[in-house]
Amino acid sequence: MNTRRRPPPIDGLAASTWQLPRGPWTTLIEALSAHFPAVSREVWLERFARGRVLGDDGERLRPDMPYRVGRELHYYREVADEPNIPFEETVLHLDDHLLVADKPHFLPVTPSGTHVHETLLGRLIRRTDNAELVPLHRIDRETAGLVLFSANPATRAAYQTLFLERRIDKHYEAIAPALPQLAFPLVRRSRLVPGEPFFRMREVEGDANSETRIDVIERGETWWRYALQPVTGRKHQLRVHMAALGAPIRNDPLYPEVRFREAGHFEAPLQLVATGVSFVDPLTGVERRFRGVIDRLR
Repeated sequence: MNTRRRPPPIDGLAASTWQLPRGPWTTLIEALSAHFPAVSREVWLERFARGRVLGDDGERLRPDMPYRVGRELHYYREVADEPNIPFEETVLHLDDHLLVADKPHFLPVTPSGTHVHETLLGRLIRRTDNAELVPLHRIDRETAGLVLFSANPATRAAYQTLFLERRIDKHYEAIAPALPQLAFPLVRRSRLVPGEPFFRMREVEGDANSETRIDVIERGETWWRYALQPVTGRKHQLRVHMAALGAPIRNDPLYPEVRFREAGHFEAPLQLVATGVSFVDPLTGVERRFRGVIDRLR
């Protein structure tokens, strides 16, 4: 029986794992410096000194240790001058099995790119002191709203099945240009595939793999407030579907075209919010409904 355990999170950040491949290196520091050229040898030496490079059993490794193919090495990512996200999350619900949080705009759910410690997951681990937290789904960093987390590995699969079998209803609201020429409610179905640049999606001909139900909540002269209900969960699905209809969501930096936002600029958040979620709890059979407490649209 394999009793090895991953090292615990440090300050809410889980360790990354690298299984050592075949290569010409003789020591760990040689391999790390070559495989991760964006991180200097000096930085790796400093991480070793602070116990941020560990072995299978959590033992602190030394940079001069022999390189062994197949060995698992664990390290903690760090980003110099990581930007602070000056907005707070709200915990709506917490029990032994489930946590529901209302995420602000700009905060990623999990570590990505230049965001390592400033993530919803990291903040919640530090807040609850529960290193077992795992997000059950994702929403974009640009999007605000509800995110569900499993708090207990023993019951995690039951909640993950809700998403796999589409037995959970997710509701979003968005501000986007008026579409008076269309009849609502309507359903948008299309085939979404990776686009260019790599972080965008696009619609192509072929069998639909995405579906969104769209209605209008409030009609203004220029901007309407829309209710969006994704039936499927493709990357950027709501943003692509609204742009394809001729109503890109307000302040969207990617659709219909890429508009780069400078780091530290938070003046124009994407006007898309995951406002509600409902499902039958797989552990109790009781219907559960959660709604965001903050109206983040403006």
